[in-house]
Amino acid sequence: MGMKVTSHDVARAAGVSRTTVSMVLNGSNAVSLSEETRARVRQAAAELGYRINSAGRMLASGATKTIALIVTNPELLLIDGFIPPTLYAISREATLHGYNVLIEGLPPEGDERGYRDLVMARRIDGMIVLNPRSNDPQLAALIEQKFPVVLLGAIRDSNAVSLGIDDREAISKAVAHLVQLGHRSIGHVALSARGTYATDHRIAALRAALKWNGLALLEAHVDYANFDAESGRLAAHRLLDAQPSLTAIIAGNDTIALGVMRAARERGMSLPRDLSIIGYDDLPFAAFLEPALTTIRTRPVEQGAMATRMLIGMIGGDGARAPTAELTADFVQRGSCAAPPEVPLPLVGRG
Repeated sequence: MGMKVTSHDVARAAGVSRTTVSMVLNGSNAVSLSEETRARVRQAAAELGYRINSAGRMLASGATKTIALIVTNPELLLIDGFIPPTLYAISREATLHGYNVLIEGLPPEGDERGYRDLVMARRIDGMIVLNPRSNDPQLAALIEQKFPVVLLGAIRDSNAVSLGIDDREAISKAVAHLVQLGHRSIGHVALSARGTYATDHRIAALRAALKWNGLALLEAHVDYANFDAESGRLAAHRLLDAQPSLTAIIAGNDTIALGVMRAARERGMSLPRDLSIIGYDDLPFAAFLEPALTTIRTRPVEQGAMATRMLIGMIGGDGARAPTAELTADFVQRGSCAAPPEVPLPLVGRG
């Protein structure tokens, strides 16, 4: 049996003091440390397999050493491909800092329990809320009461600690790519029904990008999926039945884009000759589709790890509020877009 790894071993490997190791792994912001130093300590701890022994600290402080990932729609655990890599990163980062992770789905909207059972029973020290509902009064009350909460996927207001994705430039590049190819009739199969920040934000960003290019996102050019491929397939059929002149569709995520692809092929369309498709997230399968999916890369692993560090910093209670942050999305051009099919000119009768 090997020797137990200690904080001294981590300090020596990272070239820092044991105090610095303790501050980094406990999420302390009492002293300003560079992100490079923090990353070096975390990497050394991970490589050595070091874990914080938190049992004594839990007994002394009453802390649970547990954080929660709150999924606002429990069905997403089955159908949203963004969640597994995000959860992997949260779990990895939490373990490194001596925390456990609890996964909880919210009850239906309007249910008074909401976050109450978790918080009132003191089962957790803080929470990461994935894709928060718009205008959620219980969540707003928790934030107002200074309970440690990080909103993942949403920049809300000055009271909330949030980690979001600045995808406006990437969405603008996606629209510009389609316009440069010659598309003028562009539709959208949204991530979900209105009422979540992600759906409302992406529709607004897409509408702004189209307007910049002299186009409009008409309400008739939008249909609503529910995160998964089958709902994307059905939404694409509805959209193309109602708007057969559409030559491109931007999907709310890569999984929905799968459904759009299936619907197009069921209609006898050739991809991308008859319909160009763009996804969102750049999940691992996107590059292996036929054609390979043009998409927007949002880096869920990086999002999950950063959100966890922000939350643990808040729980550390050094009096410093974790900063709201944004990561930048990237436009990834692959093979699922092409010039639109030529529209034949109308026949003109000769007198």
